[in-house]
Amino acid sequence: MSDLKTARNFSAFILFFIFVLNTNMYGQKTTVRGAITDAKTGESIPFVNVFFEGTNIGKTTDFNGQYFIETTDSVKRLRFSNLGYKTEFRDIKYGESQIVSLKLSLEAKELKAVTVKGDKQRYRNKNNPAVDLIRRVIDKKKENRKDQIESFEYEKYEKVQFALSNITEKFKNKKYLKHFQFIFDNLDSNLMPGKVILPMYLKETLSEYYFKKDPTSQKEIIKATRSVDFEDFVNNDGISNFIGYLYQDVDIYKNTIPILTNSFISPIADNGPLFYRYYIKDTVLIDEKKCYHMTFYPRNKSDFSFQGELYITFDTLYAVRKTELTISPETNLNFVKELKLTQNFEEVKPNEWMVVQDNISIDFGLGKNGLGVYGQRAVSYKNFILDKPKPNSFFEGAKIIFPDSTAKQTDTFWNDNRHGELTHSEKGVYSMIDSIQRVPAFKRAMNIMVLIFAGYEDLGKIEIGPVSTFYSYNPVEGSRFRIGGRTTMKYNPRLRYEGYVTYSTGDEQWKYFAGFTKALGKKSIIDFPQKNLIASYQYETKIPGQELQFVQEDNALLSIKRGKNDKQLYNKTLNIEYNSEFESHFSFNVAFRQLLQEPGGSLYFNRIDYNETKFNISSITTSQFNVLLRYAPHEQFYQGKNFRIPMFNNYPIIELRLGLSQKNLFSSDYTFQQLALRIFKRSNLAPIGYSDLTFEAGKIFGRVPYPLMFIHRANQTYSYQLQSYNLMNFLEFISDQYVAINVDHYFNGFFFNKIPLFKKLKWREVATVKILYGNISDANDPMLHPDLFKLPQEPNGDALSYSLERKPYIEASVGITNIFKIIRVDLIKRLSYLEHNNVAELGVRARAKFDF
Repeated sequence: MSDLKTARNFSAFILFFIFVLNTNMYGQKTTVRGAITDAKTGESIPFVNVFFEGTNIGKTTDFNGQYFIETTDSVKRLRFSNLGYKTEFRDIKYGESQIVSLKLSLEAKELKAVTVKGDKQRYRNKNNPAVDLIRRVIDKKKENRKDQIESFEYEKYEKVQFALSNITEKFKNKKYLKHFQFIFDNLDSNLMPGKVILPMYLKETLSEYYFKKDPTSQKEIIKATRSVDFEDFVNNDGISNFIGYLYQDVDIYKNTIPILTNSFISPIADNGPLFYRYYIKDTVLIDEKKCYHMTFYPRNKSDFSFQGELYITFDTLYAVRKTELTISPETNLNFVKELKLTQNFEEVKPNEWMVVQDNISIDFGLGKNGLGVYGQRAVSYKNFILDKPKPNSFFEGAKIIFPDSTAKQTDTFWNDNRHGELTHSEKGVYSMIDSIQRVPAFKRAMNIMVLIFAGYEDLGKIEIGPVSTFYSYNPVEGSRFRIGGRTTMKYNPRLRYEGYVTYSTGDEQWKYFAGFTKALGKKSIIDFPQKNLIASYQYETKIPGQELQFVQEDNALLSIKRGKNDKQLYNKTLNIEYNSEFESHFSFNVAFRQLLQEPGGSLYFNRIDYNETKFNISSITTSQFNVLLRYAPHEQFYQGKNFRIPMFNNYPIIELRLGLSQKNLFSSDYTFQQLALRIFKRSNLAPIGYSDLTFEAGKIFGRVPYPLMFIHRANQTYSYQLQSYNLMNFLEFISDQYVAINVDHYFNGFFFNKIPLFKKLKWREVATVKILYGNISDANDPMLHPDLFKLPQEPNGDALSYSLERKPYIEASVGITNIFKIIRVDLIKRLSYLEHNNVAELGVRARAKFDF
């Protein structure tokens, strides 16, 4: 107790010292922040004048009606005034930080003997000088975009940081923070006006960027980079990729602007006048350059659009000189309390404007006034060189180059080369985080978080898990008990061993898996681009037709299924593969797989010979050589320790699979060739959301039994699965050739935002259609070839599996997403093959979906 009391007294002394130091340097500071709304309508009021009474220190509220004002003068009262409203005064406390919000009432003026009646003036695009001006800006977009310049290069400095925001005394005194009081020495009250923040993550990157228009080529050479290191608990590259995806480069001249996995309509989009109201405020001088000063607002405040200010050059070029963008509080965006985006442009050559500063800051949080996370990406550009193109050979190879010296630059280098100074708190974040990670309480907390979210218990050089697979159940195996694990990066970053064993009480069998992954290049086994050798041997069960993404098939949450689930395959699989990726995001995988399949439960491999005699086959063996070619241009993904989660862009992802098996070669029972194609494309259609389109096709050449054909992805769980047919039963459809198309469209609240209740709940709409067409060719039809296996049947002889006939399988769904911000629920209707046994025409499925 005495040590704890001493620590508290010491922390109090440090805080007191900081307070006294600030007082001596600046005097007592009075800070006030708040929001101004209309007393009658409750709507935010922009441009309200807020002044410290008796001084000329004042501010105006922003587009959300919010303000922040501060002074070291001796002040006692604030004055609030706006044309058409009553002027209000509020007392304040000198030398303190406080929140003062109020409602303004309209000022009523009595007009004697005069009655004025008329309609409220309606905003129109026609004969509107502001709209005429914005259309000139739109007409000139192509000329003003930087990618219309023949060639350019510049130096780029990027700083990304995250901090805990809205730090209060109550938070600092939390019991679980007693071992971390030293972190509060690093507080910052300047970066986010009116709030105290605590920096927790910082990454700096200095690079040289080169562009050439014809042929279109680009390259970035990273000169230096450094960041806060959490490598013991998460993948640093994964964090960087995810942050880069959330804070993508903003091009104001494009029709849509990607922010936080959503697409916002640019205020100068080609169809901008359909979604925005524009006003010319005045003309101003910026660096002695005359500019139009415009304000704009969304016609519908709930849409993914901005409000803010534009500064347009007062000439025939109509180029953007400066922009400040925010979002309406009514925007259907999750976990975002405030968002601000600013860009400054300079004329780097006569009539050639380039962005020189790009800043986006976001305050994340669950509640309006509680603890949050402040994130900021600040980018600056300088040393522009235009129209001096590099030779084509310069752009060959990787688009992003990381020299060996990138992460080895000294503090002196950074002090001499970064574009601007770091604040005191930013300078201290590196050492602070390093100190935090030495505290045992932090390590325990992070290990618990890894266990919860990743499912593994870290024991140093090995980790045990996934915990979700320790127990599961299915009708064939009964209760399954599993224990497994793998080595970690602490053991060897370029080599990983993994394995598990499981025992099931129903069939009284042990199953197992053992394998390793070896990096053949200089990078670790998880770093992009990978060049890995992978080998494994497994004895395990599989439900034919069940394919899951990012989830183990024996996950405890999937133990409950609808309908019958008593047919499984017992597989013994030897797998050897080589995976190679390239900086261009082209990759190939070459593999050899030997697979022995045995039927389990009520599933049988049987055939009828020409004498009508039934034979049961105990197993089949295939030895197959496979090649996977994949191209995903500009792909970004979050890299975990054992998985990747793609972060989709506007480019397609193309996969081509080739398979070859030769009878009697490595004990294979059949000769066949397999070909499959998959194309995925996300299309942003702001303001009506985005669509995910998937096209698939496949064909098998050669005579094979049904276990080697395409058993189409079915789902008998109650969760909604994106790539499966959610009202199809396991083993229901089998083909040796097929085409399929899936379309998921997320409306992002485009319709619900017009409905008051749904708008308040921030629900969003989604619609899906899935179409599958295929068949079993005559070469593989067991009715024509008795030496092939009969399609699976129910124990009573009823048909269980079918070939798709001349009509496709179709299911469609409508759903609601963003329920409690993370739940999606779909009502699904099956539109064909309703005559099959044990099928449902309607179903309700749900899944978790995190989105901003």
